[in-house]
This record gives sequence, structure tokens and C-alpha cells, in this order.
Amino acid sequence: MFKKDVIIIGAGASGMMCAIESGKRGRSVLVLDHADQIGKKIRISGGGRCNFTNINASSTNFISDNPHFCKSALSRFGPCDFIALLEKHGVQYEEREEGQLFCVKDSGEIIKMLEKESNDAGVTIILKCQINDLKKEEAFIISTNNGIFQSESLVIATGGLSYPRIGASGIGHKIAKQFGLKVTGMKPALVPFIFSKKDLKIFGELSGISIDGIIKCKKFEFRGSILFTHRGLSGPAILQISSYWREGDTIVIDLLPGIDIFGIFIEKQQNRSKIDMHTLLSEFLPSRLAKIWCTSNIQSKPVNQYNEKELKKIAFQIHNWEIKPDTTEDFKTAEVTLGGIDTSELSSKTMESKKVKGLYFTGEVLDVTGQLGGYNLHWAWASGFVAGQYA
Repeated sequence: MFKKDVIIIGAGASGMMCAIESGKRGRSVLVLDHADQIGKKIRISGGGRCNFTNINASSTNFISDNPHFCKSALSRFGPCDFIALLEKHGVQYEEREEGQLFCVKDSGEIIKMLEKESNDAGVTIILKCQINDLKKEEAFIISTNNGIFQSESLVIATGGLSYPRIGASGIGHKIAKQFGLKVTGMKPALVPFIFSKKDLKIFGELSGISIDGIIKCKKFEFRGSILFTHRGLSGPAILQISSYWREGDTIVIDLLPGIDIFGIFIEKQQNRSKIDMHTLLSEFLPSRLAKIWCTSNIQSKPVNQYNEKELKKIAFQIHNWEIKPDTTEDFKTAEVTLGGIDTSELSSKTMESKKVKGLYFTGEVLDVTGQLGGYNLHWAWASGFVAGQYA
């Protein structure tokens, strides 16, 4: 039996950060992962450029049944702390829209940085390691295909259910339940919508068309690209709102944000314009979208044939187009998992279980879900850092 002070299950962002910090404290650390390389999700993040954090990261960018839980970790490890680590290793980065930070070269540089830091901290990593059994006696005992390991502290950094094709599974939630911890309901998040059968017949042929719009659901709204797909709607704004959408909810899209389309209608009418409504809207929207939208929402005719009340109603519909998605795509295409291990079971200061001494949870396995734009990776770094100070 191999003995270590700390065993971490999961060689992703939070697991590696935790291992590095724990190793720096002089703890003997072992990381186990079933994959054949570390940081598989890091590698594909940001289209291979790794959107590793966001300079605007705060608790308001996260969703949880307890919105206060993430505050402690975020206050102790901020974007500037991760940037300092990058600069220490000479990794070049750039800021894109809305504070998103990406590698200039590729995500492999982040993985190399984590490998170097973990080596310097004396961390041992075993890959292609399957967990067969896990229990706690005086210490934690983990049986694997690579042998039996024992540790004083155990950190679960196994991620959520998204991206099963790169090995995501529910093992972390299973371990939590084994030790009596509650797990909230989980659903795909940052994920495209699927049209109802009725809407798919109407709008399915718009696949590939993209617009800049504002999307709202309940009290939440986001502006950004909205992409029509062969199944429904995608694009950054759609992915953002999907985290707040629940089955049965209606989403509202402003097709022309910032444009006073009613004023344009009135101006055309005063000039006695005979331009057809869908032709006029094609000056502001892709022509196919304008035509199909008019066909499904209004009776398109020359602008001078509408009265003011009708034009006001059409303008309202353009800025408040209602769609009721049938559902979202599943975990195969979701960027993250909404929900997870109930944060009321853990100390926000240490990430340690309140019920089981020495048992810690970090990253996406928890009921803390970030918005699109580098927030989820930042939560991984911050929660892993915090756990590494105590595990």
C-alpha cells in the first residue's frame, strides 16, 4: 500500500492547482486520473487557446443555490494571481471582449506550466488510473488498477458531466453521496436550445444565419451573437441564457437592439414608401430571416398600408420576439454542468466536507457554475487554490 499525505482524484484545472498548492506546503501529493494526459478540458477550452480567466470575475458571474459560497475563494485567488503565474512562466496572453483572457499561442502552454509547477512542488501523477473502490477507515483507502493508495486527505476534483467524450463522468457526485453529502439537481448549461417541432419547421432553414441580438429570460439578459442551427439556436448569447432557462420558460429576443425600428417605420410611412415590410427589414436583418420572420409573425405588405397602431405592434414584436424552446442539447455539447454537490455541505473557506474530516471537493463537481467567458476555469483555479492551503 502506497501512502501519501494527500490524494487528489482528477488532473484537471482545479485538481492540478490544488496539488501544486498542497505540494508547496511540503505535503506529499498524489494525483490520480483515468485519462491518458492531464488537463483535457483545459486543452479544448477557448477553441484551443484556453479562455483561462476573466478580469471582471466576481461572485455575480456565478450561479449556485448559495450565491455567497464562491466569494471566499474568489477573494483569495483573483485573476491577477493567475496572471502572475503565467508571467512567471513567460506565457503570453491577450484580452478579448468583455475581459476574457486567452493564450496568444495555445492552451498547451497552460498545461506545460501546470506540469512544471507540480514537478517543482514534488507532486506525483498517475494517469490511466481507474478507481475501483474508495473508503475511509482511519485514513482514506483508494483501490485502483495501479494498486492501493492511502492518504490523510482526499480531494475530489473530477469535474461535472459535460464533455463525456473526453472522459467526464459522475464519479465525483457518486463519491459525495457515498459519504452522505447532498447533490443538487443537475442539467446541461452553456448549451444550445432545441426548437419545438413547430418552430423547427419554420426556422430550421435558417441554419447558419447569425445576428447580434439581446436575449432575455425572466430577469436575466445578455447581448451577443445568436446563431440559427439545424436544430435550434446557439451562439454566445444563447449559451449564456441557457444557464438560467428552465423547461417551459419562454425566451425573448430583441432582433434589433439599439435601433428605433418604429421611428424608421414612421419615417417611411410619412414618405409614402411602398417598400414591402420584409424588404425593409432585410436592410437590418439577413434577408432570409426577415422574410421568414414576417411570414410567421405578421402579414407582410407595403409599409404605407399599415396604420400607426399596427406599426407599433410590429416594432414591439421585433424587439420582443418570443420563442419557447422545446429543450436544450445534452451534456455532449454543454460546456458545463449546472448544479452539483450542495455547497451547504462544505466550508467555503477550505472546501472541506463538514461531515467527513479530510474530504475536500473543488471545481465543477460543486454547485457553482460560471457564466461564459473564462469564469468556470477561474472557479477551478480559485477553489483548487483554496483547498490546497488546507488539504
